Amino acid sequence: MEALKQVYQCASLLNSSSKQLCLEHKSFKHSTPFSKHSPFVYHQGRRNSASCLTVRATNSSHIAIKERNGSVKEHSLNKGLGIVDFLKGKHFLVTGATGFLAKVVIEKILRAQPQVGKLFLVIKANDSEAALHRLKKEIICSELFRCLRDIYGDHYEEFVWSKLVPVAGDVSLDNLGIQADVAEKLADYVDIILNCAANTSFDARYDVALETNTKGPSRLMEFGRSCRKLQLFLHVSTAYANGQREGRIVEKPFKMGESPIKELEDVPPLNILHEFELARKTLNSLNSLNEHDISRAMKDMAFKRARIYGWQDVYVFSKAMGEMFLDYNRGEIPLAIVRPSVIEGTYTDPFPGWIEGFRMVDPIIAYYGKGQLSALMGDPNLALDIVPADMVANAILATMAKHVGKAGMKVYQMASSVANPIVLRDLFGMFHQYFKAHPYVDARGRLIKVNDTLKLFGNMEDFSSHGVGMPLNEFGLPSLQMEKQELIALKVRQRVNKYISGIYQSYFTYKGRFDNSNIDLLFQELSQEEKKIFGFNVNGIEWNNYIMDIHIPGLLRNVIMKERSKSVPMEQERIPTVPILTRPYV
Repeated sequence: MEALKQVYQCASLLNSSSKQLCLEHKSFKHSTPFSKHSPFVYHQGRRNSASCLTVRATNSSHIAIKERNGSVKEHSLNKGLGIVDFLKGKHFLVTGATGFLAKVVIEKILRAQPQVGKLFLVIKANDSEAALHRLKKEIICSELFRCLRDIYGDHYEEFVWSKLVPVAGDVSLDNLGIQADVAEKLADYVDIILNCAANTSFDARYDVALETNTKGPSRLMEFGRSCRKLQLFLHVSTAYANGQREGRIVEKPFKMGESPIKELEDVPPLNILHEFELARKTLNSLNSLNEHDISRAMKDMAFKRARIYGWQDVYVFSKAMGEMFLDYNRGEIPLAIVRPSVIEGTYTDPFPGWIEGFRMVDPIIAYYGKGQLSALMGDPNLALDIVPADMVANAILATMAKHVGKAGMKVYQMASSVANPIVLRDLFGMFHQYFKAHPYVDARGRLIKVNDTLKLFGNMEDFSSHGVGMPLNEFGLPSLQMEKQELIALKVRQRVNKYISGIYQSYFTYKGRFDNSNIDLLFQELSQEEKKIFGFNVNGIEWNNYIMDIHIPGLLRNVIMKERSKSVPMEQERIPTVPILTRPYV
């Protein structure tokens, strides 16, 4: 009878002006018991007659309707999460609003539901005028919003200015750095808080990472308590906040004081308040040094503290502590945490290949394509976890619709290494195929040839002995006769190999894979229409197509070529002292 009820409910919704199809519960008579292999069949009118209308439950989620004209159409019984309806009239507070991921979310909200309420965008700025300037330059004028420009034409700016409200603020400051009168007004409006703010630098100062990534979310949660209509706090973390765990890593909250190392060794629990105090005391003890030396000392401290407790670097360590703090301080506020893995350019939406700035794997693509990278430390069979930005944005919106107004906490890992893994050997092979077919052209118009696939070495000894393409004489030994340009290029490759390997080694030897069972179940709750509009099924990613046809061309078009005017000839390039991939979201 439950299947009958579902069919009746669905069929009753199928009224259309052309067909005027309206079915009554009492009109149906079932022919066989419902099962996966023997579905319900209902008839209205005499069977096999021209007036007969048949509804067949093809499975537990769909019905096939044979209409009076003989045509058969399948309809979903699943109404989905109602994402578009959820967005209507809602007011959002978004931190990290000028960052890569937040912009993709903002654009999708505006395009999917024009009747959304206000989006209050917290932007790092000294005052409201500076925040307004950043909003226009970095969001409204962004290439990402070109589909909205096409939709609204001359009324584009009128539309976005009616929805987007800049708020000067900073999650690393007390009271979020928001003026008291502004905060009071926001508290009357905000329905949903989306926290995308983070310092993503792998080698940030310890005090800076703690203030932004660990304490920042709790400051935002404290503000959430003052919001009189708040229905959900959604925090964007990272799957790598799980630390150096191994095997299949499930989607579960972190308990206060837990650490990966404590699961293996008998060590004291992580005390977050103690970490803040330790950072403060260390900083005070360095006040006689210059700023450069203070920064170096605090960065060294950050790396050591992360490694003591079993995290790769200060970014993922501080993000994990931020999750613990949030859960501890949330009270009755509904909390959802989305942990994406490595976020790269868009797959399809709003168009393929949009990316802004270098993400995690992009410096490798850039250096390799320019002929400046030949080898790395890493496991060739390791599954690197990559997800396109548009899928992450869609997963965030689905999570919101699912958990709005519902008490408790839920964790989702938006990841691919279990469901649809891509191993380093294959990924680097794709880089080689692309640049062999489409050589990089440098600023002087020269084609850069890549003869070999990136080599991966499992130990430092083999990596250190790698010849990085040094010319050989007739005896197969390194040639001592080298042109000046060749020598410079060789030195660049040696430095890049060492530099990039130092950054990526802990990620390219990572032995964990991120389970995404919760995110998969969430996807199954979408209606067929929602799956088309808000899709985030990583099983559907075809990696060859994504990497070679979408991502690398998008990176070249949107990032590398745009920054070429700032570059210098290859032989004069210097390896930056601060990693180019570690730019903060805010």
